[in-house]
Parts: sequence; C-alpha cells; structure tokens
Amino acid sequence: MNKLQVDGGQLKNRIMAALAEIEATEDVTVLYACESGSRAWGFASTDSDYDVRFIYLHRPSWYLSVDLEAKRDVIEKPIEELLDLSGWDFRKALKLFRKSNPPLLEWLGSPIVYREDLKTAKRMRELSKTYFSPTAAGYHYLHMARGNFRQYLKGEEVWRKKYFYVLRPLLAIKWLEAGKGVVPTEFQSLVDQSVAPGVLRDSINALIAEKAAGGELDHGPRIPDISDFVASEIERLEGTRFDRAPEVPPIDPLNELFQRELQEVYGDS
Repeated sequence: MNKLQVDGGQLKNRIMAALAEIEATEDVTVLYACESGSRAWGFASTDSDYDVRFIYLHRPSWYLSVDLEAKRDVIEKPIEELLDLSGWDFRKALKLFRKSNPPLLEWLGSPIVYREDLKTAKRMRELSKTYFSPTAAGYHYLHMARGNFRQYLKGEEVWRKKYFYVLRPLLAIKWLEAGKGVVPTEFQSLVDQSVAPGVLRDSINALIAEKAAGGELDHGPRIPDISDFVASEIERLEGTRFDRAPEVPPIDPLNELFQRELQEVYGDS
C-alpha cells in the first residue's frame, strides 16, 4: 500500500506538515490550501496524485524591492509518494484572478480544503462576480475538451477514463451558455443540475458508479450515448467565438485586498 493511501486524518496531517515546512523554509504564510484536479472534480483513480494547491504571502519587505518582477512567484515541490504541492504568490494569484483564471477559480471552489484559517479565499469568492469572465472560462474549457477528445476518444476503442476529461469541460461550457456564472468545481454538480440531458445523465452516472467501485476504466468499447454527445458537442462548438468582455475589471479592489491581507498577516512589520 502506498504511504498516502491511509485514513484521511493521517493524510491531512502529512499535508499540513508539508505546508508548515514550506512556510518555514520559504518564509511565507499560506493563506489558503486545497485539493485540485481529479480528486477535487470527483473522479480520481486510486493511484491519482494528491494535487495540493495553495496561495501564499511573503513578508512586506519582499514586495518592496527594485527587482520584484524578476523574483520567482511560484513554489513547486517534487512529487513524493503521490503528493504534489505547488502554490502561487498572492500577488500573482490576484493578477490571474483579475483575468478570471479558471484553474484559480476551481481552487476557490474546491470541496476539499486543507487550510483556510484566514478570510482570504472568502473575500476572493465575494469578488468573483466582478472578475468572472465567461469568455476566459469558455476558451479554457473548449481547449481542454478538444485536446482530450482528439487524443483519447476518437474511434471505436477509447480510453474510457478520459470521458470525464472531455465531459466536464463540455458540460462547463453548457453551464456558461446557460448564464449560470462561475463553473462549479465538482463534476457531479454539473451533472446533477440539469446541464446534461436526461438520458446522458444516466450513462454518466453509471460511469461514475463504475469508477467509484474501483473500475480501472482503461481502453474499451466506446459508450454510444456519451460518445455521440461528445462528438456532436465538439462539432457544434467548432469555430465558436465567445463574446469578449468590453473592459478590463478594476484593479483598485484587488490592491485593497492585497494590502489588507498584508496588514492582517504581518501587521506593521
């Protein structure tokens, strides 16, 4: 058994210890940490990595430097025993938030949160309506769906696990087209909230149940209902151009949030 395939308490302790070590060695404060990727989406395999993603804050003096733009604003640790940790500096995260970065929004909506001692993530979620761009999200999910479809799901024999990696972005696009706002991180939410047609939902839920029961979902015969839906949606979206936002969202609320978190974490240091 892999060392990380243990009860949830031991796993969380391992993750919390890793985050504490990062704070000590990098001299930063972790503002928020969560699970990302397939485990957050709800269709991980037993051997999937634990993709821990976090947002961190340096001391104020780190930002008061002539060479700030040349400094590295990402922390990445080598994968060890399925544990994959990486994070973004808060300033970088806010710049991406202003661009409605879909992976960052998925972090903020993750159902698996490891650290949220501070109110940073809550405040960002409150601002998400101002900064969310259906255009940015649409192009992100369309690119993801097309890439996985071409690589894994064409032909009579398909890599059945990859259905999830095409279905999720396609259902996310339907969510956006329905004007529902920020896409939920959990795949089951997209399926349950009537974005998927009824018959298709049954086929998807059967595939989810098979996965949850430990099915490997390797190469096998195509699933007609799902394959037909995927192919028709890819064709429908060919050449799609999502409406672009008329203006760049304001920077002042993000500056205020950045300064507020610095003050709350480090005071007048």
